[in-house]
Amino acid sequence: MNKGNKQSLVRIVLSILIILSVSGIWYVKNSNDKEPEIGSDHPDFVLEATEIDMEQLKSYGLPIIIDFGADSCDPCKEMAPVLKELNEELRGKAIIKFVDVWKYPEAAKGYPLSLIPTQMFFDKDGKPYTPSDPAGLGMTMYQSEKTNEHVFTMHEGGMTKEQLLDVLIEMGLEE
Repeated sequence: MNKGNKQSLVRIVLSILIILSVSGIWYVKNSNDKEPEIGSDHPDFVLEATEIDMEQLKSYGLPIIIDFGADSCDPCKEMAPVLKELNEELRGKAIIKFVDVWKYPEAAKGYPLSLIPTQMFFDKDGKPYTPSDPAGLGMTMYQSEKTNEHVFTMHEGGMTKEQLLDVLIEMGLEE
């Protein structure tokens, strides 16, 4: 092989390597398989929800509070700033969600709601929260009629930021 052919071959190999490198970098940056950044505006971490994918939320290993309410309900309006504040302050440490049941009634199906606001609680292991003092916190615990398994822990009515923080700490919030 003469000198000219070797130089051509080297140029071709270098060109291919550059194209592969650029393609690899582009693929890594644009891959949709990446885990969402907890601090981002990913739907799993924003406050307002139009649907609830509990399996997805549980996969993060964080305590979860879902508040079922409505934008036009007075007690719900009182809780709104508290939920917003906790959602922003605890992003990455807990998942705080709000579902407007009047706008998105499908999102509330399967939950034992009889009034709003109602909060549902799941610990960092994705299990229904088991409070140390359910009556003292005004919590109701629901079991499955078929299996007697604990399936929901809920609170009906408004809660203060301090009450919600106490529950979150008991559910495994890492400070």
